[in-house]
Amino acid sequence: MKNLNLIGAKWEPAACGKTIDVMNPATGEKITAVPDSQTEDIDRAVRAARASFEAGSWRKADPSHKERVLWRIAELIDKHEDELCELESRENGKTVREARSADVRPSADALRYYAGWVRRPHGETVPVDGPYLNYTLREPVGVAGQIVPWNYPILIACWKLAPALACGCSIVLKPSELTPLTALRVGELCLEAGVPEGVVNVVTGYGPTAGEALGRHMDVDKISFTGSIRTARALLRASSESNLKRISLELGGKNPNIIFADADLDSAVDEAFSGIFANKGEVCSAGSRLLLDAKIHDEFVERLVAKSKKMKVGDPLDPTTEMGSQISQAQLDRILGYIKSGVEEKAKLECGGERDCSGSNARGFFVKPTVFSGVQPPMKIAQEEIFGPVLSVIRFSGEQQAVDIANGTIYGLVSAVWTRDIGRAHWMAERIKAGSVWINTYNGFDSASPFGGYKQSGFGRDLGGYALDQYTQVKSVWIALKS
Repeated sequence: MKNLNLIGAKWEPAACGKTIDVMNPATGEKITAVPDSQTEDIDRAVRAARASFEAGSWRKADPSHKERVLWRIAELIDKHEDELCELESRENGKTVREARSADVRPSADALRYYAGWVRRPHGETVPVDGPYLNYTLREPVGVAGQIVPWNYPILIACWKLAPALACGCSIVLKPSELTPLTALRVGELCLEAGVPEGVVNVVTGYGPTAGEALGRHMDVDKISFTGSIRTARALLRASSESNLKRISLELGGKNPNIIFADADLDSAVDEAFSGIFANKGEVCSAGSRLLLDAKIHDEFVERLVAKSKKMKVGDPLDPTTEMGSQISQAQLDRILGYIKSGVEEKAKLECGGERDCSGSNARGFFVKPTVFSGVQPPMKIAQEEIFGPVLSVIRFSGEQQAVDIANGTIYGLVSAVWTRDIGRAHWMAERIKAGSVWINTYNGFDSASPFGGYKQSGFGRDLGGYALDQYTQVKSVWIALKS
């Protein structure tokens, strides 16, 4: 694997010569170093992307060729699955099992799915007044800047790469400085699959330097970003102060998982458990607010806490491990700070609440699975995204109170409702302000189904046919006819 920027078809260090150490958060050991890219490096990558776009090496390629190349990238991901899973686990701290099921395999699926969309973005004829033929063309937007987070590095990269390639765009991808390795490897696989020179460029670096430069670049036509609200605001400012480039944002969530008394409690307990502790809670769609019907509250909490106390936290490469390491010291400190806040605000700490330093875990950034009960909606731990294995349990009585609590944050990414009453399920789904509502399940994803948020969880959609809207623009063509 190359540990350099992919610009054009060349692997290059940062022009300044500086590098960023990539660490294994579970062991504290250095894995490698990647370029600390600056404005000059981003500019070179954008120029390479622009040159490929204008030359039409990918944009004008036959649809059947694009389909084969996208499919080939997916096949190469399959071929190197074990390598990519281990790489993802080492740089992120997640279990290798989660890397396989939730990152690498869905990445290949997204590429295959969008291979099927290559021929489908098309225009239409429009009936208009007068002696005219009017038709529309759907064209690629141009050069797309894609900035992806550290929690699902390869998956979200492929969520963005696949539709952009299907639409004929050229791309500059900037992964998180914490987890750049799988993105660089995917760039390498794109070249091997036959993506032309300059169509996929991968540049590593920090957000305030490389990310900001990409957001401000006058020759970038579109930015797709997944990450924090703070960074999203910086990108919006950069766009407004440069070329008004189009931006789509998938941001955080403080997601309500609502359990009514008539739910299948066995399934609901299992899904509430995985909904908060999967990927160490570092998930924008984590079910971090558990809303429990007062009739089942005590029983549910007892069962969930007992399950949480048995969770195996440790070596991410051990196939029996259930939860790995948080991504960094900064994230560990953030999580512990929120736990302290919950205690200070008089929520009841049912389990966890501290760093896990047992055995070899002392070398990494491990946190014990944490559950708070007695949480009130205004509390900090019920309002702000923690991005860690910390669950806030909130009691409710009645459907309207559940809706009011669910909608009572700045976020609106995902939600879930557990009930056997189909009328109630539809009633709740209509009233919850979130981009996804899961009924009697949690964290349902498919490449064909759109994903994105309401309110300050962002705008625009990844996945499904809706993602193509991000990477295309519509042209209206008028032809005068003889009357």
